[in-house]
Amino acid sequence: MKYSTQTGSLDQLSTPCLVTTLKQARRLAYQSGERTLFDAAVRDFKDLPGRTLLVQLSGASRVARLLIAGGADAALEPGPYRKIVDAAARALRAAGVTKAIWALAGCRVAERDLYWRTAAGLTALSNALYVFSEHKAPADDNGRTLPTGVAVHTDERGKATVQRAVREANALKAGLDFARDLGNQPPNVCNPGYLLREARALGRSAGINVTALSEKQMEALGMGAFMSVTRGSETPGYMIIANYAGGRRNDAPIVLVGKGITFDTGGISLKPGAAMDEMKFDMCGAATVLGTLKAAAAAKLPLNVIAMVAAAENMPSGRATRPGDIVRTLSGKTVEILNTDAEGRLVLCDALTYAERYKPSAVIDVATLTGAMITALGSHASGLFANDDTLAEALLEAGEWSGDRAWRMPLWDEYQEALKSNFADIPNIGTPGAGSITAACFLARFAGAFRWAHMDVAGSAFQGGPAKGATGRPVPLLFRYLCAQAGR
Repeated sequence: MKYSTQTGSLDQLSTPCLVTTLKQARRLAYQSGERTLFDAAVRDFKDLPGRTLLVQLSGASRVARLLIAGGADAALEPGPYRKIVDAAARALRAAGVTKAIWALAGCRVAERDLYWRTAAGLTALSNALYVFSEHKAPADDNGRTLPTGVAVHTDERGKATVQRAVREANALKAGLDFARDLGNQPPNVCNPGYLLREARALGRSAGINVTALSEKQMEALGMGAFMSVTRGSETPGYMIIANYAGGRRNDAPIVLVGKGITFDTGGISLKPGAAMDEMKFDMCGAATVLGTLKAAAAAKLPLNVIAMVAAAENMPSGRATRPGDIVRTLSGKTVEILNTDAEGRLVLCDALTYAERYKPSAVIDVATLTGAMITALGSHASGLFANDDTLAEALLEAGEWSGDRAWRMPLWDEYQEALKSNFADIPNIGTPGAGSITAACFLARFAGAFRWAHMDVAGSAFQGGPAKGATGRPVPLLFRYLCAQAGR
């Protein structure tokens, strides 16, 4: 599904479905001689944000259906506008059309320009129109027809702005879809080798250089923390490095590091069986950084960006790491493993140390790291930790702009007191309480050589229940951050 730009008077355009405001819909219906039908259809409609109404017009009309977005004629704040476009996108998914014109970018939103209004609407569409049916019997979204193209309507004055927003929305959609597809694959398909193959396929299609460290190479380098996680699985792990060189040759890269635990049993510290199927989503951090890289390449951002994926399975076996084992990390620090279910920080700490060799301008790691983050923030915001205020503010701003919000958590020295071991330099878990913070404090000990941010997306990267599936977050936040760094 692709986005495009449409100019011209709405009175003269033909489309199977026009997504518009109540006022505009009424004008078009009256001009088409559909006054009686339209007035009857909207009689009980409440023109409020979040409400929608699909009005079927007669065969004589250029517009077959009017999808009315409630509340869109009023002067709006950004929050209600997002509510409007989210509802309209969901309604368009259910409308049963293959093409549509989106005429909501002209809404009045306080302190938000045409570019933002267009981007917000198209992001809502990208989220609503996503389908993952690879492992189902052939059927189009349970028999429903979904749009294959949506055109954003604008006048000639706004055409260049909307075209830019559309180009970047198509790039973001490509990255989001890629990340969600990876996250939704079953663990018997998506293992570390699959992630490597998908990264290499991405490299061939997008001009990205992809390399990988094997377990033998990581063992030789001294990545004892990573190896302590992958050792219990019969499926080998990899450190995948995907390099997009869109900037100048000597520009320092932005490094994105993703936790890629393709299935997390907890290891010897076995998880409860209930909802363990959701542990296939423990690689959503990896999916996010690869999806962000795909979006950056599709948008041709003038930046150097490296995505590193720490890909492994955490399985119990006779070779698996035991609670009480001590391992040496790539940095030289030793770690006492008190809980083998705190494995994400073990693969990430070696990845962070390895990232130093790229002399990065910033490093951002993304991980479904702790259940404590779900307790703290639920699913609405990703947790953000950082050792640099400027980097943190840039990421928070990108989240507010994109609607993929984050909330900064403390990384105070006082919390480091919870990480003490009688037998090693550091334990892999802290004393009870503040679990997401002590996990970030653990990672901070391996990130002192560069500007660093850690995003704990345990609550935001996937949904459970009837809507179970990967969300692709925080691809929108990270893509917006990269766009801002590129001056776009």
